[in-house]
Amino acid sequence: MAAELIRHDGWAELVMNRPERKNAITGPMGIAMAECLAAVNDDESIQVLVLRGAGGAFCSGLDLKEFNADPAPDWLPEFQHIWRGAHRALFDCQVPIIGAMERYAINGGAALALACDLLIVGRESFLQVGEVQIGMAAPYNMAWLALRHPEPVAARLAMVGRRHDGASLLNLGVAYDCVADGDVLTTATDLASAMSDYPTGGSRKIKAGARAALDQSADDWFDRFTAVQPVGVPAPSKVT
Repeated sequence: MAAELIRHDGWAELVMNRPERKNAITGPMGIAMAECLAAVNDDESIQVLVLRGAGGAFCSGLDLKEFNADPAPDWLPEFQHIWRGAHRALFDCQVPIIGAMERYAINGGAALALACDLLIVGRESFLQVGEVQIGMAAPYNMAWLALRHPEPVAARLAMVGRRHDGASLLNLGVAYDCVADGDVLTTATDLASAMSDYPTGGSRKIKAGARAALDQSADDWFDRFTAVQPVGVPAPSKVT
């Protein structure tokens, strides 16, 4: 399964489950993520969600091997719709999302990290919004940055396209906490477990209140950014 939901007492993990490809993004992953997020909304016992990658890495971006396969995968013509569905589900998720950003979050993977309400990063892990280096608009990265952060933060992350390590992300206010690399997942799950002990329903009310000032649907919000450039064009995803 390209992504799976693991339930605990009061909280859950959404795991991007393609460790052999560093959890690189494909159509099936996008579909599975949206389905898992819908299940979280439907289960009122879940108060917090941890988003992570399997195998000790967060997400390396789009899987260019799959996008360029011959013959093309069946899902490729629908990828724009699929990926919008995944981001719509993240936008509409009713519980706080804690991101456990191990090792790296690159391009499309960076957008998933930026979608998290609280992001735990490692000191040596990095986030890279690198689309500018190949002339792309990074629409979902820009949409989440605009939703959560002031323009100077978006500029520093996206205009140059360089890697930002854990300390930089913490300094910019993008990360909630920066810890030793081996402690990222434990820190994220410990936080989720602690938050799940709060009275049932409180976290959903707080998240709804935090979003109340934005009087737009997910599609209305994302349309403002994806209109700049189609989102179905794969951006390079390279880890060195």
